Amino acid sequence: MIKIDKLEAISPIDGRYRRTTEPLSEFFSEKALIKYRVLVECEYLMFLSEHPKLGLRKLTDDEKSLLKSLCNLTMEDAAIVKAIEVKGYKQLKPTNHDVKAVEYFLKDKLGETSLKDALEWVHFGLTSEDANNLAYSLMLSNGLKAVVMPAIDAVYAKMDELANKYKSIPMLARTHGQPASPTTFGKEFRVFASRLGRQISQLKNQEILVKMNSATGNYNAQYAAYPDVDWPEFTTQFIEHLNAYAGLKLKANLITTQIEPHDSYAELFDIVRRANTILLGFNQDMWRYISDGWLKQKPVEGEVGSSTMPHKVNPIDFENSEGNLGIANALLAYFSSKLPISRLQRDLSDSTVLRNLGTAFAHCLIAYNSALRGMSKIDVNEAKVIAELENHPEVISEAIQTILRKEGIAAPYELMKDLTRGKKVELADFYLFIDNLNVSGEVKTRLRQITPLNYTGLAEALAGMKND
Repeated sequence: MIKIDKLEAISPIDGRYRRTTEPLSEFFSEKALIKYRVLVECEYLMFLSEHPKLGLRKLTDDEKSLLKSLCNLTMEDAAIVKAIEVKGYKQLKPTNHDVKAVEYFLKDKLGETSLKDALEWVHFGLTSEDANNLAYSLMLSNGLKAVVMPAIDAVYAKMDELANKYKSIPMLARTHGQPASPTTFGKEFRVFASRLGRQISQLKNQEILVKMNSATGNYNAQYAAYPDVDWPEFTTQFIEHLNAYAGLKLKANLITTQIEPHDSYAELFDIVRRANTILLGFNQDMWRYISDGWLKQKPVEGEVGSSTMPHKVNPIDFENSEGNLGIANALLAYFSSKLPISRLQRDLSDSTVLRNLGTAFAHCLIAYNSALRGMSKIDVNEAKVIAELENHPEVISEAIQTILRKEGIAAPYELMKDLTRGKKVELADFYLFIDNLNVSGEVKTRLRQITPLNYTGLAEALAGMKND
């Protein structure tokens, strides 16, 4: 096997970012795909042996142990499967078919064992897509559960931590980019955490539909051989059995063509894409707060922000996360739009697309780790944030006109508009306005107590809430 240096890799996933993405290779590499195909075929053979109406004898415990040991695929075994596919192996000519290569690999391994009488039960009645869609679904469910979900969970946990940490620090809100009613930094972190948490919950509960119903989805071969067997029930039970190896739950889809239509894949990809879009917006907001000096970044010793400007500490982690989320979402959107479409009962254009699942999730993983790193470096510049808020006393005009509406004052909105719109006002201007109002002293006192710093409504309480 030819080994390349990371510096020679075409994709940064296997080059520059290899240290981040390497855990995904256990689930999304070609070796991993071969491993899961072997697992499906071995478990299927054992499951066939347990059915009372089928002609395969019951396997011994030692034979089952042998089959399970083959599921722990070594690199050498994976290389044999690949050789069978592309150049031939022993007496076998190249198959140019990756799933058939797995079948021949198993027959070769079992041919000199007590299972030599069961060789033709390997891949019995199946089409390659039966083994393939199950293998891909196991890859996808386990890769998400073991690597991707913990990474996005960590992003959520950090957002939650920052929401609580900064729940009391008031800040100027901006709607349409203009000064608006104050909020707190923690509340704004909570908004993103709440949104992200909802998508994470949906992702963890997503089922993946799979099939095992032969060449055109009608159990033609199985029914021809064993018409007395309830093959849909057999499928359902086998897939439930496979759930012991799955991260997300697999569920039998009994109504398909040759290909499982991948609708549940599209649903899953769209959930991830929504989560990524939320995080992308978060990255952009963090970038803006850093640009405005509202968030400070902790410098890392030895790190360079600019090749020419020594003072710079750039928001590179949020920028890196944003870029990788964009690539991931472009791929995920294509997967969702392409994979559910197959000409007539099957075409093979999905095959090459499915091989790129790991690419999309690698960019997700890079993005999640970068966002997490970025959040670990930031701190609120409280003095700057408060100074900016105090520089915009006009934001309390909303409170004043609302209270005056309650008190029955005519056209309070218009009065505030005349006082503030397009003008630079001070708190003194509001005090003078209040003093001239025809309201009780108690109301005037209440109005004078409103400041940009305390006009945050329930922001602090909301920052501590979780509705995701």
